[in-house]
Amino acid sequence: MKNVLVVGATSTIAQEIARQYAGEGDRLFLMGRDEGRLAEITANLGAQVAGTIVADFNDTSANATRVADAVRALGRLDVAVVAHGWLGDQVTSEQSFAHADDVIRTNFTSVVSFVIPIVNVLEAQRSGTLVVISSVAGDRGRPRNYTYGAAKGALSLYLQGVRSRLFGAGVRVVTIRLGPVHTRMTTDHPKNPLFSEPRAIAAAIVRASRRGPDDVYVPWYWQPIMATVRSLPERLFQRLSFLAGR
Repeated sequence: MKNVLVVGATSTIAQEIARQYAGEGDRLFLMGRDEGRLAEITANLGAQVAGTIVADFNDTSANATRVADAVRALGRLDVAVVAHGWLGDQVTSEQSFAHADDVIRTNFTSVVSFVIPIVNVLEAQRSGTLVVISSVAGDRGRPRNYTYGAAKGALSLYLQGVRSRLFGAGVRVVTIRLGPVHTRMTTDHPKNPLFSEPRAIAAAIVRASRRGPDDVYVPWYWQPIMATVRSLPERLFQRLSFLAGR
């Protein structure tokens, strides 16, 4: 049995992650932004949930205390999954710094405010795994989502540094470079065959928390796709409307 913290537990993917850990007998501490949804998830998981916190994660000054409260309730932290994010609106972020700041704060700054206290706990234990959901959007700037992508790209880079810092400390830091998924966050977005289902994505993330590479594309096929996209010269990239268009 493992003790698992899930940050962003009310997101579609994180709900599935929590269910899969609970189904294997692990104890959970859940943090979410939606009080009603968090209560529903907690009721469904029952005694597997050791505690919950409802919070505005962009209130970054309080996140270290929230992590400490979760660790206290669990007694020990074996796995932490940081899964919250927000696409925002790209066009609005181009016109309003306040909106761009909200997107960056939600997808990068607030995540870092959780990563720091979590990693410090795991480093002191000299064991445990941190899993953070990033995005393939962070691999290359595209006009349709570059504010969100920039935040996720910064997050992936930051996690590379944390992983190297902890090399040899007995702590895994796993970056999930997630492709598009059918969730509430993408309800209004045009769909294509590359979109994935939350349950399968959650299973892949749980597997990644146990074994495999520490920087992983989910689903796997995004690795060769993004390698190709990254390799395109800028002028060629800009002429490919399916990549560089809105």
